[in-house]
Amino acid sequence: MFDSITGSIKNAVNKIRHKDDATALKKAIVELKKSLLKADVHHKTTKELVLAIELETKSNGIGQDSFLKALKDELTKVLTTEGNQGFVFSNTPPTTILMTGLQGSGKTTTTGKLANYLKLRNKKVLVAACDLQRLAAVEQLKQIAAQIEVDIYFDDNETNPIKIAQDAKEKATKEHYDVLLIDTAGRLAIDEELMNQLKDVRDSIKPDEIFYVADSLTGHDATKTATTFKEKIGIDGVILSKYDGDTKGGVALSIASQVGVPLRFIGNGEKMPDLEVFIPDRIVSRLLGLGDIEGLAEKTSSVIDEKKAKEVAKKIKKGDFNFNDFLDQLKMMSKLGSMKSIIGMIPGLSQMAGPIKDMDFENSDEIKRIKALIGSMTLKERENPDLMNPSRKKRISRGSGLSEVQINKILKQFKSASKMAKKLSSKGGMKGLQNMLSQMGPGGMPKLPR
Repeated sequence: MFDSITGSIKNAVNKIRHKDDATALKKAIVELKKSLLKADVHHKTTKELVLAIELETKSNGIGQDSFLKALKDELTKVLTTEGNQGFVFSNTPPTTILMTGLQGSGKTTTTGKLANYLKLRNKKVLVAACDLQRLAAVEQLKQIAAQIEVDIYFDDNETNPIKIAQDAKEKATKEHYDVLLIDTAGRLAIDEELMNQLKDVRDSIKPDEIFYVADSLTGHDATKTATTFKEKIGIDGVILSKYDGDTKGGVALSIASQVGVPLRFIGNGEKMPDLEVFIPDRIVSRLLGLGDIEGLAEKTSSVIDEKKAKEVAKKIKKGDFNFNDFLDQLKMMSKLGSMKSIIGMIPGLSQMAGPIKDMDFENSDEIKRIKALIGSMTLKERENPDLMNPSRKKRISRGSGLSEVQINKILKQFKSASKMAKKLSSKGGMKGLQNMLSQMGPGGMPKLPR
C-alpha cells in the first residue's frame, strides 16, 4: 500500500552518494519534497517535514545513513499523535465504540473488519445496525456479521437509531459482551442533521471511544472532514479505509499531522482480515521499504495453529505434502488477508507487492479448479497424489467438470509446488522465499515452463 511513496523516498535517498556533499543533499530534499506533495501529503506538513529532515541530516553529517536516520526520526514524529494506539478495552465491559464517517467511506465494512479483528483475538463482539439512512446498510451489516460469525443487533420495526443503540448496549451489558460496535448513519457530505443525530446517539450511550472512518481515496478531503468531525462530534481515533486502492499514501501523514488525532487502524484490502493496527514506527519501517516483522508475527499468530504448522513443516521437509494439507493451508491464508499486505511486511520483499497484488488464494479461477479437482478425489487420492493414473483421472474429470489436460496441468503444478516448498524449507532464508514468489502464477501455484 506504500508502493508509490516508498519508491519516491528511495529515489531521494539515492541522490546522496558521497559524504559531506551539500549539493547532493539539496537535490535529495527537492526530490523528497516533490514526492511528498505528489503523494498527497498536506503542503504544510511537507514543508515542516523536509526542513526538519534537512536540519537533522546536516547536524549529524551529510550522508546516506544520516539522511535515512533523519527520515525515520521525522516521519515517526509526524505519525505519532497523542492518544491511544490500536484497540483499547474499557475496565468495565462492554467496550463501546461509535463508528462514524461519511456515506461511501467504507464505514460499515470497516465495522465488520474491526469485529473480525477482535473475534480473532477471542473477544465476544456485538455489532449494532444503527444506520437507518442508507437503505442497504442494515442488510449489508447482517451479511457481514453472518460471514465473520459475530452477533448483530438490529430492529427492522424501529425508526429511531438512538433507541436501537440503547437497546444494543443493554443487550451487550446483560449478555456479557466484551465489545459493542455501533454502525451509525453517514451522508454524502457533512450537514447539520447528520451531526445532530450523531450527537444524540453519542449522548444516549456514552461510548468509550468514537472512531472516524476516513476514505483514503479522497486525499486532502479526508483530512478536512476528519477535522470537522473532531470539532463537532469529538473523535478519539481515525481508521483509514481503502488504503490498498489507487491511493498515493500521503493521506496518513496529513491526517496525523493536521487533525491531531491518532490513526488507529488501516484497511488495506477488500477481505475482512485486511485491517491492521497503525503503529507509527512500524509504518515508517514499511515506508522506507524495511518491512514489518513484528506486525507480520502478530498477524499470523492470531490465525495460525502452531501445532498444525509444525506438523505441516515436517511433512514439507519430507516431501509428503498432500491435497488435504493444501486445503488446510488455503483456509489459513484466507484468514491472513490479501497477499499484497503480507508481502509488504517482509523486509526486502515490499517491491514484490505490486506484481502479486492480484493473487487471490480463495477466488482465482485456478484455485476454483483445484478445489473442484480435490472435491472429486477419494480420501486416499487426496492423501497420496501419486496414485493418479489414467482411469482415475477420467473419473475425476467427469466429477469435476475439468478436462484431463487441466487435471494433468494442476497435478504437475502441485508437484512443482511441493518440490519448491521442500527446497525452501531445507535452505531457509529470504532468498529462497523471494525466488519461490517470483515463480508463482496468479493463483498462487508455480508457473509451468512453456
